[in-house]
Amino acid sequence: MNDTLTAVEGIEVGHWTDSEQSTGCTVILCPPEGCVASVVISGGGPSVRETALLAPEKSVQRINAVALCGGSAFGLEAAGGVMRWLEERAIGFETIYGPIPIVPAAAIFDRWTGNPRARPGVEEGYIAASKATGSPVLMGRIGAGTGARVGTSKGVDKSSYGGLGSACTHVHGAVVSALAVVNPGGNIVDPETGHFVAGVPGETGELSAGLQGSPVTNTTLVVVATDVPISKAEARLLAGSAQSGLARTITPVTLFDGDTCFALSTGSGPHVPLIELSVAIQTVVGAAILASVRLPQ
Repeated sequence: MNDTLTAVEGIEVGHWTDSEQSTGCTVILCPPEGCVASVVISGGGPSVRETALLAPEKSVQRINAVALCGGSAFGLEAAGGVMRWLEERAIGFETIYGPIPIVPAAAIFDRWTGNPRARPGVEEGYIAASKATGSPVLMGRIGAGTGARVGTSKGVDKSSYGGLGSACTHVHGAVVSALAVVNPGGNIVDPETGHFVAGVPGETGELSAGLQGSPVTNTTLVVVATDVPISKAEARLLAGSAQSGLARTITPVTLFDGDTCFALSTGSGPHVPLIELSVAIQTVVGAAILASVRLPQ
């Protein structure tokens, strides 16, 4: 049974992983006709590409893929490889000179693990796109989650490994799923119990004395996908719901984080009231975050 992001029919996921140097990238491919999509960038230190066009008032209505990258801003180059892969298949926003693939991207700061100069580039993005399948998403220290850590706001030397997780639920016959690249400064807690799950034990909600008042470079990236038909404006609201799910599972979330949440819809499933969809997203995002660190490290 597939209980990951690819449970939404037409969504495919592929990874490129460099375990030795602790970085990677993950590509989420939409169906050929694309997905309605939007984004909420809640953190003060995001590293993103092509997210401005996801605002509801912008003219492009559908995207073709999302690239999630290690390597901080350098790693955003991987999106160019995804664009090349899609262009070779004539997939993208139609223009008189041919299709232009629409590939928003976001990156995490993973340079404290492994080689700080290692990062995915165009070739690595292309490889990840070529590996994308509709099979259950591989999770843990893989793809964009390879170099992720948890609890770095208490000191990198104290922090534990983060990773990539995914989860799925169903609402009135519709599929609601999430994928999270988990690299927060705060700890991860179980939202149902409040119990510590990963990070620095005994310091939930606290910053280390050396980092108080200082910028810390942490980011959690989330992609939510559903088959419920929604508008671009509704996708924006649901991306906000994904951020709420993130805040229930990570403590603290600081103003220096670069947290970025995408919401995608294939539109091929049944209609579901937006309020119910919102609640389901908050729950499934939490489950994806927990899955990222509950696998063997």
